[in-house]
Amino acid sequence: MGFSKTVSGGGVTVVRVDGQLIVGNRQELKAVIQESLEAGERKFLIDCSHTAYIDSSGLGALVTISKKIRENGGDLRLAGLNEDLRSLFELTKLDALFHIVQTVDEGLTGF
Repeated sequence: MGFSKTVSGGGVTVVRVDGQLIVGNRQELKAVIQESLEAGERKFLIDCSHTAYIDSSGLGALVTISKKIRENGGDLRLAGLNEDLRSLFELTKLDALFHIVQTVDEGLTGF
């Protein structure tokens, strides 16, 4: 479980979520995004292709992160949601809030 951050050639900050996004690690993800915003980064892609589970506090963290990025003039995309996670976003209507793409490459295109 954990997070790794890279910056693409196009200046997009890609944060990979490995394992789960749950109550125990949501603050770590928020800190990664906050540090990046403070460094002037504005384009974010959260890679969930290695994410098995997101609990309600993880969803809440993503909503908070999305709001913070938009307030700072930025853009956020989610990539690589498995079938269960995609269903979760549809059931909670969060698919309307987030720009969701199939792959990281697709997410990087058009930023």
